[in-house]
Amino acid sequence: LFTPHFVSKHSLSSSSFSSFIILSHPQSVQKCSLFNIGSNSWCEVSLSLPRILSSPLSSNLLSSNNGLLCFSIPRSSCFVVYNLLARSLRRVNFPTCLFDYESLTLVSTDNGFKLFVLSSAGSSNQALVYSSTVCSWRRFEGSTQILSESCHQKGVFYNGCLFFTTLEPFHVVYFHLESGRWEGSTAVLPRDLTFVRVASDGYQKLYLIAGVGTSGISRSIKIWELGKDEDQGTDYWVEVETLPEMVCRKFVSVCYHNYEHVYCFWHQGLICLCCYTWPEMLYFKVSRGTWHWLPK
Repeated sequence: LFTPHFVSKHSLSSSSFSSFIILSHPQSVQKCSLFNIGSNSWCEVSLSLPRILSSPLSSNLLSSNNGLLCFSIPRSSCFVVYNLLARSLRRVNFPTCLFDYESLTLVSTDNGFKLFVLSSAGSSNQALVYSSTVCSWRRFEGSTQILSESCHQKGVFYNGCLFFTTLEPFHVVYFHLESGRWEGSTAVLPRDLTFVRVASDGYQKLYLIAGVGTSGISRSIKIWELGKDEDQGTDYWVEVETLPEMVCRKFVSVCYHNYEHVYCFWHQGLICLCCYTWPEMLYFKVSRGTWHWLPK
């Protein structure tokens, strides 16, 4: 029900079938705010979660994708993937009883879902992938470039891979979900970057969102799109947008130049830019090339 084809087909013909951005708080899992893109408004709803997820002290919402929510239940040594529309859940046991992990990304696929987890085991990093179709975990070597300090940044799904950005020196690296192979992007990053994030529509386009400046201070924020030279077989970044100066000033003042708190994601034709320490969200409407603040 939450495949992109189904959503795009029915959301246009039915006003009751809408796509939402969910705003949650770790201590208030049951009650969330949903932003309806169609009506441009927030509504507060109480989620009817199953009992295993009802206590904010025993469960944590880690990731969401296409209507699926992934929680961790440490006391039960498991993750729980919950389908909001079907009101069904899948319990996924931790790979080991005592399982430490830095980040988790939920990827919704046409025939199920996958969980990607980065875990530290001693001095080495491991990448683990759970597939709902085979109901089992696979282990792969981790990447030393993916640091625990980047735990707020989930993997971005694009062209069968999960893309990540690293701390300085900035790089874009990606993980093949099927083969478990890590690679570094061959596209040269723009110069004088202060922070780097990526966002994707999942299939056709990958975007780079970054601050540009000196001495760790962003003077502007720009968006690039990944292009490909078919003759040379190489990738490159093409600048497509610059955040207006007044809007940029407000955003960088909101995060106090602490860019670890900056988070980006794609939602229904929007590139959303927000800060974990400030309850406002900025978005870029790709089709119109316009910037907007979501209403508070």
